[in-house]
Amino acid sequence: MAMYTKKVMQHFLKPRNVGRIANADGVGKAGNPVCGDVLMLYIKVGKRKKKAKSKSNVEEYNVEEYIKDIKFETLGCAAAIAVSSMLTEMVKGKTLEEAKKISNKDIVKALGGLPQHKLHCSLLGQQALMKAIEDYERKKKKQKIKKQKVKIKSRKANEKQKANER
Repeated sequence: MAMYTKKVMQHFLKPRNVGRIANADGVGKAGNPVCGDVLMLYIKVGKRKKKAKSKSNVEEYNVEEYIKDIKFETLGCAAAIAVSSMLTEMVKGKTLEEAKKISNKDIVKALGGLPQHKLHCSLLGQQALMKAIEDYERKKKKQKIKKQKVKIKSRKANEKQKANER
């Protein structure tokens, strides 16, 4: 009996989306100290229009964020590499909310299963993905705060200039 499924072997021997993304929007790192596997996951987030449900006859659109690109670097066993590769294929093109719902069980199922003693590898993928999304959301929040501070400073500068003109 084979230790790994055909799908696992395909993703191990020819992994998809390997590498780094320069200026990644989010980076997630997960590791297992017991076996030494380490996964670095890089995401690039895009925005696209999505047709909104409207009660009126006017077409309305919302903007949704989605994973435009995703790459990984994994130092680990065949299962860790296969999990990383499969995860990138599962996530690419999904919204951030859809990506957050992907579980380690979903990854294992997509691979056609993993041996019991390799199931921990699927957790690495799911954990790295969550950390990459959290990193993106943290950076986005900081940028928003920074923009608000700039607006406040320019508003105060305008008020000061107007006061000086009086």
